[in-house]
Amino acid sequence: MKDSEIILKYGCNPHQKPARIYTQDKELPFEILNGNAGYINLMDAFNSWQLVKELKEATGLPAAASFKHVSPAGAAVGVPLSDELKKAYFVEDIELSPVACAYARARGADRVSSYGDWAAISDIVDLPTAIILSKSVSDGIIAPGYTDEALDLLKKKKKGKYCVIKMDSDYEPNIIERRQIYGMTFEQKRNNINIKEEMLENIVTNNKNITDEAKRDLLISMITLKYTQSNSVCFALNGQTIGVGAGQQSRIHCTRLASSKADLWYLRQHPVVLNLPFKEGVSRAERDNVIDQFLRDDVTTMETKGWKDILKEIPERLTKEEKTEWLSSLKEVALGSDAFFPFSDNIDRASQSGVKYIVQPGGSIRDDIVIEACNEYDMVMAFSKVRLFHH
Repeated sequence: MKDSEIILKYGCNPHQKPARIYTQDKELPFEILNGNAGYINLMDAFNSWQLVKELKEATGLPAAASFKHVSPAGAAVGVPLSDELKKAYFVEDIELSPVACAYARARGADRVSSYGDWAAISDIVDLPTAIILSKSVSDGIIAPGYTDEALDLLKKKKKGKYCVIKMDSDYEPNIIERRQIYGMTFEQKRNNINIKEEMLENIVTNNKNITDEAKRDLLISMITLKYTQSNSVCFALNGQTIGVGAGQQSRIHCTRLASSKADLWYLRQHPVVLNLPFKEGVSRAERDNVIDQFLRDDVTTMETKGWKDILKEIPERLTKEEKTEWLSSLKEVALGSDAFFPFSDNIDRASQSGVKYIVQPGGSIRDDIVIEACNEYDMVMAFSKVRLFHH
């Protein structure tokens, strides 16, 4: 049964009491089927739900998101996975449904950031999706429904405390939204703009050839940005985000962060990484941590305390030249930016991580310089004329 008010343990921090979530309407548009949701959990839940709902509407495919601290670590649609991705995402032993493919991709985009995530699914959660979640460190999930098998499995997670929310998929909030900061109420029209392919038609570069797959990935990047703390830049490829640079004060730092995450995502698929000799019984979280350290340039040794308990043997690190050679095969990446690029340095950095297609609002006094940089790299760039700030 739905409630009109839920009392929460505390707000963002334990000392912020009392805390609650409530509605002026008759009832809240969701049910907690298992566990207890916290203040930040619910913020993640409703931001992520909007994202996957819009992704499903825009692409017609099941969608999923992995949220942390009110920004997506990853978002994706249900495109089948290659054998390499299945291994990189630790799902090679699961018979994946389209819904499970979507969550495996969302979780796999940035596995370190997804540790302890909030999951959002656009469709009914099935058993394969629940199996992935049961083996992952996660705080909760929101979806329009669950099969009996999936719900039974999820209820066993975290010693029975895993939070499972059923969302009313027909719910639409009021067009005007309000929030309070320092005792003052802010009011604005809800950001209900419909992200669609028409926003990709104003191509300003010499190269105007854009594939259907690239259009899909650009839409994924834009919808993801709509629910990412600004400033933000999002890289997408093959139906999923591969790098999200969120909450940075400068555009170039957004691009650098997103690029570095995209690079790490691709390096995880290197044969040396896929074949790291983990010992039996090592958790996915421990594997993710070791892989991240294995690929970091600022880690000079693999002889870190405890790693001998995780790996059967310490392999040779990838050299800078080996990484560069592998990353040179990363291509056809789509990039979305929630506001215009003020300088061409963003394009220079993006080109190093395989970016071919770009969508951004345009409107900078240096648009001509940015366009010229894209032309030098033979990129395709569209001006959407839509800014997507989210705060």
